[in-house]
Amino acid sequence: MTTSGPPHASESSSARADTVTGPAHVALIMDGNGRWAAARGLPRAMGHREGVQALKRTVRAAADLGIQCLTVFGFSTENWKRSAEEVSDLMGLVRAYVGSDLDRLKREGVRIHILGRREGLPEDIAAIVDRAERETAHNDRFLLQVAFNYGGRADIVDAMNRLVRRAAESGEASPTFTEADIDGALSTHRGPPVDLIIRTSGEQRLSNFLLWEAAYAEMVFQDILWPDYGAEALNAAVGEYRRRDRRFGGRAPEPSAVAS
Repeated sequence: MTTSGPPHASESSSARADTVTGPAHVALIMDGNGRWAAARGLPRAMGHREGVQALKRTVRAAADLGIQCLTVFGFSTENWKRSAEEVSDLMGLVRAYVGSDLDRLKREGVRIHILGRREGLPEDIAAIVDRAERETAHNDRFLLQVAFNYGGRADIVDAMNRLVRRAAESGEASPTFTEADIDGALSTHRGPPVDLIIRTSGEQRLSNFLLWEAAYAEMVFQDILWPDYGAEALNAAVGEYRRRDRRFGGRAPEPSAVAS
C-alpha cells in the first residue's frame, strides 16, 4: 500500500531529501505472537517471550541499516480487555526486557522513550519506564520508542488537551492551533517524521497506531509472524520502501517536450 503527501510541517527541504535513501524513522506493529505459539501447540505466553527476542534482533538490525528511530507497538490502550493472565504476562515482559537489555542499550547509545499514558500502569512498571528513560536520556545514536498503554486516538486527545491547557495558562481566549503545534504536542515529537510503517503477520490495518503520524508514511505488510522477525525481514521492508516514489502529494516531473 503506497501513500504520499507532505512531510511534517516542521521538516526542512534537506530533511525531505534525506528520506529518499532512508527511512529515518520506522514504526512496527509487532503482530502474530499468539498465532506463532498456537501453531506450535504452545501457550500464548511463549509467543510473547519469543517476540521479545525478535525485538532485540530488530533493534540491532535497524541501527545497522542506518535507521535513526524505531517505534514499536508494545501494548495498546485496548489490550487491557485481554485476560488478566495475558495482561500480567505482557507486563512481565517489560520487566524482563528492561532487566536483560537496558545495560546493553545504554552502552550502544540507544535512547529509550516510552509513548502512551502512565496513568493506570502498575507501580513497578511505571518505575521501570522512568528508569529506562532516565538512564538513556543522554544517548543520541539511536532512538527506540516503545508504545505502551498507547492508542493513536488517545494520543491526539492528550495532545489537544495539552495545547488547550498551555493556551489557558498564557491567557489565550480563542487559541488557533497549527499542524506543527499538534506535531509538537504528540508523544512522538522527539523523533523524526514516520517514513515507514510495517505490520507483521499478514494483517493490513493500523489498529489505532500512530494515526496522525501515519498520514503520509509508506506502509509495508509482511506475511511473517513477529517471533520469526529479524534482520532479513526488516531489510526486505526497507528495500520495498526505497523502491517507492514518494511525491508528498505532488506530481512527478513532466518529461520535457521533444521539438518536432
